[in-house]
Amino acid sequence: MMQNNVLEYLENIVDKVPDKIAYADENNGATFKDVFDKSRAIGTFLSKQGYNKEPVVVFMGKHPDAIITFYGVIYSGCYYVPIDEEMPRHRIELIFQSLKPRAVICDADTINTIEKFDYKGNVYQYDDVIKTVVDESILADIRYRQIDTDPIYIVFTSGSTGIPKGVVACHRSVIDYIENLSDVLKINEDTVFGNQTPLYVDACLKELYPTLKYGATTYIIPKSLFMFPLKLVEFLNDKKINTVCWVVSALTMISAFGTFEKALPEYLRTVAFGSEVFPIKQFKLWKKNLPDARFINLYGPTECTGMSCYYEVNRDFELDEAIPIGRPFKNTDIILLDDEDKQPKPGENGEICIRGTGLTLGYYKNFEKTNEVFVQNPLNTSYPELIYRTGDLGRYNEHGELIFVSRKDNQIKHMGHRIELGEIEVVANMQPEIKSACCIFDELKKKIILYYVGDITKAEVASFLKQKLPRYMVPNMIEKLDNMPLTSNGKINRVLLKESYNRK
Repeated sequence: MMQNNVLEYLENIVDKVPDKIAYADENNGATFKDVFDKSRAIGTFLSKQGYNKEPVVVFMGKHPDAIITFYGVIYSGCYYVPIDEEMPRHRIELIFQSLKPRAVICDADTINTIEKFDYKGNVYQYDDVIKTVVDESILADIRYRQIDTDPIYIVFTSGSTGIPKGVVACHRSVIDYIENLSDVLKINEDTVFGNQTPLYVDACLKELYPTLKYGATTYIIPKSLFMFPLKLVEFLNDKKINTVCWVVSALTMISAFGTFEKALPEYLRTVAFGSEVFPIKQFKLWKKNLPDARFINLYGPTECTGMSCYYEVNRDFELDEAIPIGRPFKNTDIILLDDEDKQPKPGENGEICIRGTGLTLGYYKNFEKTNEVFVQNPLNTSYPELIYRTGDLGRYNEHGELIFVSRKDNQIKHMGHRIELGEIEVVANMQPEIKSACCIFDELKKKIILYYVGDITKAEVASFLKQKLPRYMVPNMIEKLDNMPLTSNGKINRVLLKESYNRK
């Protein structure tokens, strides 16, 4: 029978490995039996309180109880919305305004924080809710009525406007994604994940659901360790972590600061990365130190349930090359469209557009924004078919592999030339002393500004770039930073760099 509910992963595995640890942090672990029993108690509780097919906010710390609560919300026939104390207060308030949720589940720590918000709905504490006696008939009735296009979560993207947009995903898109991702990453019951991303972004799906599908184990890595690369590697070894799906900046932090000279992550066999371009200089350090590991570049937007494309690195790359994003997952199709909604010539750039069951349902209570990017496929004039316009530019290389070029809004017009800011960053990252680099553009003054972290003077950076770049691409300003600001997801925080530049 075809699977049509993500909870079937849990139900199929719990009797096989009831006492195995499913999710753990540095202090506590939850077995598959714990996850099964407690999530069903939460589902029973929420249903008895009259919640159905509506958002339930999970406002908890980053620990196994939060993950159990996600599944509990799905058992109730509702959809979970993860938020976390580390999110800015203003952002949480905007999310509450957008959702107007009737229920929030907190833990012992966050129950006091919620009081600071102007929230009038019901607040429940996890430790109380899990004491509910499971009612099999209630859960069976909910399951009977659930279909695979019912929502299971909303995650909020930052949104270029600063107003968060809630992306609504359903059983079908998540199942499709997990089946394909698990295939590509070769997940099995021996997989031990090391989770880096926050639980309030879709990136954590890579660990959460394959763990259920195979009876694997996920360790939630303490956020503080990402400031101490050596301790981070020691944690990976201590927990025998063999699979990571991290943002690039988390990986380069290990390689750029000489950590490999002191310790190697000796169990790692699968290193998946995404969200940003991996500087080849840093990538080569990883490849050299973990020669037997598989390295897989993943690409995809939240609006398409996580990742849509993958490329397993199988050859050497020059310092000025980009690792491809490769080819789409099974049951996903990539279309490139030029400014006239036609397919560009081979080798030319086009906007990356995606079709397939991986597409999410759109933005919560925002039909206008949904209809701007989830649009009729312009290449199909015969019947309704939605595609998602990513706003990313891509092209195919001579091997027929898809290359990510840049964000459309990272493409600027400067001195009469079209410039990809990402190309300047690639060249800056080639300089041996540079650990991290980011370019922004001042629209008013028409200036390119390069920020970098590294043991090298601004003059030396400028001299290096002048040798490598055409004159019109050389930054007008170069600024040295002690640390590159990162978003909570670990990507370079371009918005913050722009704001700090504008304040000058």
